[in-house]
Amino acid sequence: MKRKWRGGAEVLSDDELTSMRKAGLVVARALAEMTQAVRPGMTTREVDAIAVDVLAREHATSNFFKYEPGYGIPPYPAVSCLSVNNEVVHGIPSDRVLLEGDLLSIDFGAIVNGYHGDAARSVGVGTLEPLVARLNTVTRESLWAGIGAARLGGTIGDISSAIERWVRRSGKYGVVRDYTGHGIGHSMHQLPDIPNYGLPKRGPRVDLGMCLAIEPMVTLGGYATETLDNQWTVVTSDGSVGAHWENTITVTRHGLWVLTELDGGEAELNRLGLPFGPLAD
Repeated sequence: MKRKWRGGAEVLSDDELTSMRKAGLVVARALAEMTQAVRPGMTTREVDAIAVDVLAREHATSNFFKYEPGYGIPPYPAVSCLSVNNEVVHGIPSDRVLLEGDLLSIDFGAIVNGYHGDAARSVGVGTLEPLVARLNTVTRESLWAGIGAARLGGTIGDISSAIERWVRRSGKYGVVRDYTGHGIGHSMHQLPDIPNYGLPKRGPRVDLGMCLAIEPMVTLGGYATETLDNQWTVVTSDGSVGAHWENTITVTRHGLWVLTELDGGEAELNRLGLPFGPLAD
């Protein structure tokens, strides 16, 4: 089948969106198992092993493992990104032991029949300090604010602006600028980029058949980041804790469909008074 593109973004048919949902469900199941298993004393490598098992059980493949972004950066060595505290994204699983009060951000993706899913959750290891727990809640809420701003004929700027406005009105937080959400489909990273800050009514238009990975990254300090010597792990420049939440979505004729939520996003969309518009489930 010849792929369709509009304004640099891949446009998928209803059948292809249904295939994207299959990949999204693998991601959702893996994230659910990983977040439920996290506990003090566990290593991040053990968390990654859960994702490996899910991929095998679901007959899916990883879009993270051996991913090569170019620029001389080595291939990514695991199937998930596990970032602790001041690590914002792309933390590499290791023998690092998770401690009570750590905030672990879990980013995971899967491929099913050539279609990609990508999502992230941040979870407390044991009990979080109140400020960190609030950061995590605000970041999750900003994700849903961005999702809720997506509509046919709207713009990527509408999503970006909604995320930033939610964070700004919630307190003094840093919105990471160097990393963005992205289009997704037959490959994991596509146009359009989806910044977590910006102005409404700007940028590419949201069209039928587009899939978007929306992913706010928010910190307790500033927005500046730097990359460690392993060339992957991104940390806050000021050492502050960061949180990361992500979902892959599409906008149908009937409403919003969150491809990487087990229920398609129905419960949260209903709670927010937003239209739930699955094609099939």
